[in-house]
Amino acid sequence: MGRKALLLRTIVELLLEVIEKVSMKKYIYLIICVLGAHYATAQQFREHPEAQDARNKGNAILTHLLFGYHVPGGDLSDRFGSAFSIGLGGEFLTKNNFILGVEGHYFYGNTVNEDPLAILRTPEGDIIGNDRLLASVALRQRGLYTGALVGKIFTFKQKRSGIRFTLGAGWLSHKIRVQDDKGTVTQLTGDYIKGYDRLTAGLNIQQFIGWQHLAANRRANWILGLEFGQGFTNTRRDWDFTSRRKLDQKRMDLRFGIRAAWTIPFYVGNAKEIFY
Repeated sequence: MGRKALLLRTIVELLLEVIEKVSMKKYIYLIICVLGAHYATAQQFREHPEAQDARNKGNAILTHLLFGYHVPGGDLSDRFGSAFSIGLGGEFLTKNNFILGVEGHYFYGNTVNEDPLAILRTPEGDIIGNDRLLASVALRQRGLYTGALVGKIFTFKQKRSGIRFTLGAGWLSHKIRVQDDKGTVTQLTGDYIKGYDRLTAGLNIQQFIGWQHLAANRRANWILGLEFGQGFTNTRRDWDFTSRRKLDQKRMDLRFGIRAAWTIPFYVGNAKEIFY
């Protein structure tokens, strides 16, 4: 079991490393591959004679592979467009279906509405590199959220599946990734890049409502629902070159979207056995 968990973790880490190098189609393909690996790992877990009783009456530890798609609101919509996300989560689920957990999401998108490089552009909108040719510079959205959450599953006929509601709080950060493909623009190297990326961070609160399904056979376990986030943020850079000042206004960064997760549950029996 340890080797399987290590393998899954390695796959996710590699995925995060290559996200910034692949196109949207390749990214979606990689998500499918990771989902398949996660499902294959769950399929190999062995049944235990007492597992059914532990599932219905005991506590559980839930591990999640998280995916999302969000649209921005508030000040965030002035800077960015929609974004995909991928992340990991871990939760403790009590026998009464109360939830206590932690989670982290890495999100990215290709739409940037602000132009932090306006000061470098020619009247035609181009940027000239050191080789006196047109530079190939792209702007991307990058962000990270880490936090804790509490909540409850409101069940009906099934004791471990039902409407899931959680409240969370944590730290949100985002920036404009300035990608100089040819590496020919001196102003976009080293610490100079900090004057253009508009790094922003602050407290963020999150709400989720949806359906959580924990199957009796412990194999088809998933979450799907709506997620809402409100970030109380401000700039983390001392100077913005294009604006020629520090962007010190307080921001309200809103995110609305869909959150999905594939789950591996670990059920704790009366004698502290763990069933998968």
